[in-house]
Amino acid sequence: MKNVHKRIFLSAPHMSGGEINYIKEAFEQNWVAPLGPNVDHFEEVLASYCGVDHVAALNSGTAAIHLALILLGVNRGDEVIASAFTFSATVNPIVYQGATPVLVDSERNTWNMDPHLLEEAIKDRIQKGKRPKAIVLVHLYGMPANLQAIGKIAERYEIPLIEDAAEALGSKYMGKALGAFGKMAVLSFNGNKILSTSGGGALLSNDADLIEKARFLSTQARDQAPYYQHSQIGYNYRMSNILAGIGRGQMEVIEERVKSRRATFRFYKENLKDVEGINFLEEPDASYFSNYWLTTMLIDPAVTNTSWEEIQGKLEKENIETRPLWKPMHLQPVFSSCPAYLNGVSEDLFSKGLCLPSGTIMTDGDRMRVLENLLKSLRA
Repeated sequence: MKNVHKRIFLSAPHMSGGEINYIKEAFEQNWVAPLGPNVDHFEEVLASYCGVDHVAALNSGTAAIHLALILLGVNRGDEVIASAFTFSATVNPIVYQGATPVLVDSERNTWNMDPHLLEEAIKDRIQKGKRPKAIVLVHLYGMPANLQAIGKIAERYEIPLIEDAAEALGSKYMGKALGAFGKMAVLSFNGNKILSTSGGGALLSNDADLIEKARFLSTQARDQAPYYQHSQIGYNYRMSNILAGIGRGQMEVIEERVKSRRATFRFYKENLKDVEGINFLEEPDASYFSNYWLTTMLIDPAVTNTSWEEIQGKLEKENIETRPLWKPMHLQPVFSSCPAYLNGVSEDLFSKGLCLPSGTIMTDGDRMRVLENLLKSLRA
């Protein structure tokens, strides 16, 4: 019999209604093109919200990472340190540049890059004659990394830090917005993010020259000339004026979206607190403020007598979307030969973890339906 329940998605886009005003304005002004007033305003709002001086709105977070690496002079034969526990979009741009990713495993309490392993990796690469050109640090599922420790290490070894905050708009560390700690930072506005422009991203920095150069490279690197002249390779990476209009409308409700995601996390945690063998990724202490982009749950099969795969299968039969945690990069065939500094944490998390529906478009009834089916799966 066909499932008649409506689909509950993991993290569906959630339009506020205000977006259409900016889109309509773009149509009325005929700014149906790359760049335009919406892009300018969107960049200004993002810069203010994240506490940085300059922002370049781009067509993806991947493009932002790629440009950041180019701006730091990463070239063929170089090495770049990156979080092992992440989505491949964090690491792919390193390979675009002909460089080698050096993967660093996670610490247990944040699931993000382990500072001790990071320093071990840096020392070892330097000893081998390969000083890393950059560190790409991921704030996974909206949880801030240990920026105090990692920032000190990056500074000590004079290695530029790129924050991959693709999942972490609205998160803070020690009261400061993520994206404002590194030499540069990256945001994503993909369809499943807390702020969605359908597709899009941004590069953030306090360095005006870097963002100016990013804008130049992202618009095909056209020289200042009365004709089309190009002295270096450029890219078609800029955001369209239409999508930036969606972003402006989304930024008007970003605080509501953060509150809603955090409330969903609390709902799951409170209602599953008595189930043995279940744990959640949560803020280690008051220094961390997560947007809880996705609520992520660990299932210990030795205690629950079930696995994330079994729970996912049962929820899927009820038309409820879930997702396993990211498969670590050192386990990916395409990156398996990369240098990796491991402690087993990301592999353990991957073997036990499940992302629960967390979208702000979910109703109270949707959340209750997910919970009831979760409990049924766990007690079967």
